[in-house]
Amino acid sequence: MLTLEHRILESLLPPLAGLHVVDLGCGTGRWLYLAQKLGARSLLGIDVSPEMLSKAKAKLGNAARLECTDCTNAAIACSSADVVFCNFVLSYLDEPGKFLHFARTILRPGGLLFLTDVHPDTATALNWRRGVSVRHEFKEIYTHHRTMAGVIALCRSANLEVDVCLEPAFGDEERIIFDKHGKAAYFDGIRGCPAAYVLRLSAMEKAQRAAPRKRRRETLSLLRGGRYALGPSETVQGEMRISGPRVETISRSSDGDVLSTPAGAAVDLNGYLVLPGLINAHDHLEFALFPRMGKGGYKNFLEWAQDIHCSHAAEIARHRQVPKHVRLWWGGIRNVLAGVTTVCHHNPFEHELFSEEFILRVVKDFGWAHSLSLDPGAGLKKKATPAGQPFLIHLAEGIDEQSGQEIFELERAGALDAGTVIIHGLGMRAQGRALLRSAGAGLIWCPSSNLFLFGTSMCPEEIGRFPKVALGSDSPLTANGDFLDEVRCAHEVLQTPAAELYDYVTQQPARILGAKNGEGALRPRGFADLIAVRDTGLTPAETLSTLSYQEVELVLLAGRVQLASPELKQRLPQRACDGLQPLSIQRTVRWIRAPLDQLFEKTVGHLRGEIYLGGKQVCLGS
Repeated sequence: MLTLEHRILESLLPPLAGLHVVDLGCGTGRWLYLAQKLGARSLLGIDVSPEMLSKAKAKLGNAARLECTDCTNAAIACSSADVVFCNFVLSYLDEPGKFLHFARTILRPGGLLFLTDVHPDTATALNWRRGVSVRHEFKEIYTHHRTMAGVIALCRSANLEVDVCLEPAFGDEERIIFDKHGKAAYFDGIRGCPAAYVLRLSAMEKAQRAAPRKRRRETLSLLRGGRYALGPSETVQGEMRISGPRVETISRSSDGDVLSTPAGAAVDLNGYLVLPGLINAHDHLEFALFPRMGKGGYKNFLEWAQDIHCSHAAEIARHRQVPKHVRLWWGGIRNVLAGVTTVCHHNPFEHELFSEEFILRVVKDFGWAHSLSLDPGAGLKKKATPAGQPFLIHLAEGIDEQSGQEIFELERAGALDAGTVIIHGLGMRAQGRALLRSAGAGLIWCPSSNLFLFGTSMCPEEIGRFPKVALGSDSPLTANGDFLDEVRCAHEVLQTPAAELYDYVTQQPARILGAKNGEGALRPRGFADLIAVRDTGLTPAETLSTLSYQEVELVLLAGRVQLASPELKQRLPQRACDGLQPLSIQRTVRWIRAPLDQLFEKTVGHLRGEIYLGGKQVCLGS
């Protein structure tokens, strides 16, 4: 039960760095321990069991304040907690309403309460009992039976609103535990029954939530019937409500008390799996139209650069005649076609172009240098990067001795710490990799680019040892196609496990790049950045690891439709499709939000013939 709860609840957590966290009924401190690892500012645990608290103390040391008392008698100031946990406690309480009112009073405006417990309906139907083993004898602990509807009513009476209501069943992760204890047949018998409930509750006032918002752009308000990814293997079948640019609620079924849906702002996603919009942690958008250049077999990237400027000089000059802002638009389109909604463009930020009207979100707040070879002031640029922002640099992009020494040169320049993010890192030797890990720095992996240039890439086992990892597509100059081609390369060629890969394109890059608005996840209050693909019954991670641009049928950016397949366009409200234009990618048509007629007009004359985007032929389509 704890394994099930952990994998579901962790996917719903907001960024905890700098927040005040309280755990009512903390037990052994397992959630406080996770909050500590995620950078919470303060930790307070309350429990009536001194034995439990002794285990929590051993786990947390002096990182948390622990008090042995009844939860509602704890001396906690009103409006002092950003996040409150209450896990497997409510069903033991005689006065749950009093407890929930207390939890509500200690929450700050906008704070979150996470409430979990054994699913009451299943527990009653299957006669589940809870207790402890004393001298090999089972001692039952009395619990109160309350229906799910009753639990939700109690929450609302305490002025807590339901952002997420999930009723997950045991999955493959729990199957391992059942098998270990000889309970495989029992598992098969209860598979599909909701085993627990997980509620994410908000302290926001209803009047505040319902306040009208001024909308500059037409956004969807309700997605019905899809299966929504909460993590690499966790999903919920139901609906998602969107308010303006942000997700409002995710629920298993319709709830008549949530905000009504504006007419013409809903879409039926039955038969589709909804994934968070992907995050491409490294791209050079202006090179999207370029073909692959060079022949491979290089020792470092400087050899490659010298080679292509000799052997492909005319082709480079011709592509550079396409205006830069047009090339940047094509770079955005290349990413959106592959389900990317956030990209880190490793070049100067184009303020005028990368506005809300651009086709995807371009990361703005980070420091960067190209490389130590081409940017001797890299150390000074790192020092000039504002605190809390990442600093990105190409490093060890090669397999020679010089590439292997760059990590030490970066350290000597005072530019290696937990805020540093290196791109490639291929040439690092064992000592250099150990140094990177000890610094807590991040790594952006571009496997197909490494394979093309140098004939090798780091293996998934080595990649997995780094504390922070994200995937990048680099540019078509060296990489293979688009971002999903990069994902498949990592999975199919290099055998990266699907669950790890899922993390490398969602939550990990969000943390590395300092995303603050829920990018890389489907969660209430986060941006409604998402993609929809046909539901084949696989897990989100398994689905993602084999996707191509042909399977991406819907892309929302902050709730606004940026891409739609012809079939899904028929399901969408007409107003949501205003401004979309058809693009044919090797005979696959996608309607996208881009000035395609102008882009083709300003491109075709310079390239004199067919236009290829990430190696795929494109033309105006219908």
